Amino acid sequence: MKKQILTAVIILFAASSLPAQDKYFTKSGKIVFSSKTSMENIEAHNKSVTCVLDTKTGNMQFALLMKGFEFEKALMQEHFNENYAESHKFPKAEFKGQVINNNEISYTKDGNYTAKVKGKLTIHGETKEVETQGTITVKGGRIETDAVFHVTLADYKIEIPALVKDNISKTVSVTIDCTLDLLKS
Repeated sequence: MKKQILTAVIILFAASSLPAQDKYFTKSGKIVFSSKTSMENIEAHNKSVTCVLDTKTGNMQFALLMKGFEFEKALMQEHFNENYAESHKFPKAEFKGQVINNNEISYTKDGNYTAKVKGKLTIHGETKEVETQGTITVKGGRIETDAVFHVTLADYKIEIPALVKDNISKTVSVTIDCTLDLLKS
């Protein structure tokens, strides 16, 4: 139910601000986060990421429910939601930003384009400025976005208990992979 409400809010936000022919959207984007240490590698996948991209302005927004991350081991998933992400207190994460070199990308011509993205990432109730470089691929009227953010857990007040501090990296890699379709009005 929360997922449907979040999706509806984002669609309404996207549809109300500018003409639809400039907006691309998905609600099935993918985000993977990984932590690699000498003790253990941890990876989680979320395949229910909502993303809106306005090709005219370069404005971009991602949103996801933290409980949507799936782990290889059920116990890891439980610990993630209860102890680290505190998903009951902070149910979603989001990024609001912009492709800052948007004028260098031709959304009407198939090809691969380097995208410089800057904005605010909110996780665990904390918001920080982030910047990264990714790829926007235009192919057959669809837009694919790929990027990697490196997130320092302490910046978002995510505490790792001393007992498992060697098992979890202080900085995790967050990989984004979304295929966007034209938002029809």
